Amino acid sequence: MSTNTSSNTNNLSDYKIGFIGLGLMGKPMCLNLQKAGAELIVHNRSQQVVHELSQQSNITAAKSSADVASQTNIIILMLSDTNALETVIFGDNGLFDSLQKGSLVIDMGTSAVTKTRAFAEKLKTIGIDYIDAPVSGGELGAINASLVIMAGGSDVSIEKAKPIFDVLGSSLVHIGDVGTGQITKAANQVIVGLNIGAVAEALTLAKQAGADVAKVREALMGGFAASRVLELHGQRMIDETFKPGGKITTQHKDLTQALELAAEYDQSLPATKLNRSLYQNLINDGKGELDHSALFLAYKQSRLLQNDD
Repeated sequence: MSTNTSSNTNNLSDYKIGFIGLGLMGKPMCLNLQKAGAELIVHNRSQQVVHELSQQSNITAAKSSADVASQTNIIILMLSDTNALETVIFGDNGLFDSLQKGSLVIDMGTSAVTKTRAFAEKLKTIGIDYIDAPVSGGELGAINASLVIMAGGSDVSIEKAKPIFDVLGSSLVHIGDVGTGQITKAANQVIVGLNIGAVAEALTLAKQAGADVAKVREALMGGFAASRVLELHGQRMIDETFKPGGKITTQHKDLTQALELAAEYDQSLPATKLNRSLYQNLINDGKGELDHSALFLAYKQSRLLQNDD
């Protein structure tokens, strides 16, 4: 199932939604749900953002993940990684022991496929439905409610969650069973990571050869090389403005998960492995909190380019 969505026509006034994970993406997503009329029960490891959001109408702070589960039967998780996801669901004061039978848990972060399936199976034993619905679009997409949502789960669960997805995103594709959303996101992150690398290399080449890189980008946008990465991240590279919409550390984590998934199926991803190593070098240099378009900075460091044939 593939659908286009429009948040302007959706009303969630009958919905009470738990939301855990209020970072770069989670906070604006939560606010979009609130603007659509939903009542939100929120929790986050850092309490500052919880306090800030709880000043808004229809947003209530919860004491823990367990507290969220005790107050609502629809819970969205937007967490940093798979370990954080596992802790929120199964750790001390986590969701597991407090979930109401028939609840729906929706993971909208980027998590490992094998563990996603294991989490879903364990929750199923206590009557809980699970959807993995990672997103593409970065912070801007979260703010503008234009996220691309790639979902794995049962038809019934996806239909139940669709009004929420309609508020958060501009498109929804139901890929298949639980886990297929995360498979799709792994593929997405491989493409994004390699495209950022390709744009960084191309613009570096143009700059070093003496061309006006702004005009090079303009020309390329009119041809077969045009892409969303060249459009947005290419401009960031030219301006060297790297306020994070998607962090280097996050891109590195996502590429690692893609490589781990590939290894499970004896699949080699040599370009992805090299691309991840460039992100790792930037993390080692203390640049991990910059936007992933800051991969461009790697090409200023000649030591990263010593793998040439």
